[in-house]
Amino acid sequence: MKRALLLIFIVLISSCSSYRRAATDLKEDDLVIIRKYVGSYIDHRMTGPENYDGPHLIWIKTSMEDVYGIISAYGRRCDFTEGDRLYLRRVFYSPGIISGYWVYYIENDASVSYRATDLQHDREVYIKSWFE
Repeated sequence: MKRALLLIFIVLISSCSSYRRAATDLKEDDLVIIRKYVGSYIDHRMTGPENYDGPHLIWIKTSMEDVYGIISAYGRRCDFTEGDRLYLRRVFYSPGIISGYWVYYIENDASVSYRATDLQHDREVYIKSWFE
């Protein structure tokens, strides 16, 4: 009886130790770029909704993209200050077991962040192409 308990205890210890080792291994998904520098903030323009249920949009101008509309985000106001370093960040959401989707944000080094539009309206280019 003691041998059976000892054997079960050893198997349990070895299975837990291999689990911990596997949890610390580097995964391929961790190597995906999730943040990209898009320039220093210069200015913005805003547009209201086209109809009563449409979104408010912010058109952002940066040092790397000096045309309004190449970078656009949802928001009623823009709290970036001139000279802020801006980044595009993507977050993977997986509401179910099988599939998921990326959500893109424009943010500075501090805590200001806005959700980027999926389609950059000026060039009609999807935001995901910035990370390809």
